[in-house]
Amino acid sequence: MEYVLVTGGAGYIGSHTVLQLLQADYPVVVLDNLSNASEESLRRVQALSGKTLAFVKGDIRDRACLQKVFSQFSVSAVIHFAGLKAVGESVEKPLSYYDNNVSGSVILCEEMARAKVKTLVFSSSATVYGDPIALPLNENMPQGVPTNPYGMSKLMIENILKDVYRSDNDWNIALLRYFNPVGAHISGQIGEDPNGIPNNLMPFITQVAVGKRAQLSVFGNDYDTPDGTGVRDYIHVEDLANGHLKALEKLATGACLVTYNLGTGNGYSVLDMVKAFELASGQAVPYQICPRRSGDVASCFADASLAAQELGWRATRGIEEMCADSWRWQSQNPNGYNK
Repeated sequence: MEYVLVTGGAGYIGSHTVLQLLQADYPVVVLDNLSNASEESLRRVQALSGKTLAFVKGDIRDRACLQKVFSQFSVSAVIHFAGLKAVGESVEKPLSYYDNNVSGSVILCEEMARAKVKTLVFSSSATVYGDPIALPLNENMPQGVPTNPYGMSKLMIENILKDVYRSDNDWNIALLRYFNPVGAHISGQIGEDPNGIPNNLMPFITQVAVGKRAQLSVFGNDYDTPDGTGVRDYIHVEDLANGHLKALEKLATGACLVTYNLGTGNGYSVLDMVKAFELASGQAVPYQICPRRSGDVASCFADASLAAQELGWRATRGIEEMCADSWRWQSQNPNGYNK
């Protein structure tokens, strides 16, 4: 069997992607150090799919671990999620982000090359565009200067992967620029389970709604947006996960380097999301306005037409479904995977 290796596969986006891979009959091996994830997510993925996967607890910076994985499993492609992902934390701990994200990706690519595995789908981010000069963002726009080390780490990895492809055209590389993933699997069995205080909006909203937190912190209400709060392109995690399967199919057609935005093309403010969630859940979400966060931009949303044209991929789930699925996950799992 030829496996798809999914680094960071026990995490939020990774677990949803692994489930779809299993449902599409891909054999999967997950590598995850569980620093911001739970092995319980993989147990639930296997229960939902009725299929088994291989799991290795390990770090992408550990060469011996990677070599063991590539020798033990016949890997045909890698989907690379592993890395640190909190914007605010990256401003406070830049070296950790460059070590985990950039150094880890370099080591992963070196060991892939050693194992002659040259198909890679990379989890990038819309943060590579920096502070947008025009909206919606399309793939031909220049990458700006990311406003935080997290975004800079993603841009650096993108540039490294472009250089890898230029040096050896046998590589197949897809750079997927995510916008803002929200939602959960419709079963309510897997979803976003952040450690400590959530960095992303939706898990913070759901934790307030379930009574785990007193109120939502809204960072800034003086942006140049319709209601003064930040505007983002929220995409259902199930749609996002499907983009990875479409990218794998694309790469299977021949050696190439491709870049796609994965978003809906719609921008919603923080307060738009609060109102939509209250409607979907029937729960009140009290909030307080706080100072802006370092590294945040006012507005960011996608032009995802290239993915539609070349991958046949489109986001199909709207804001109501995103909120309803998020609430189902949180209400059924008030403490996440730690029951």
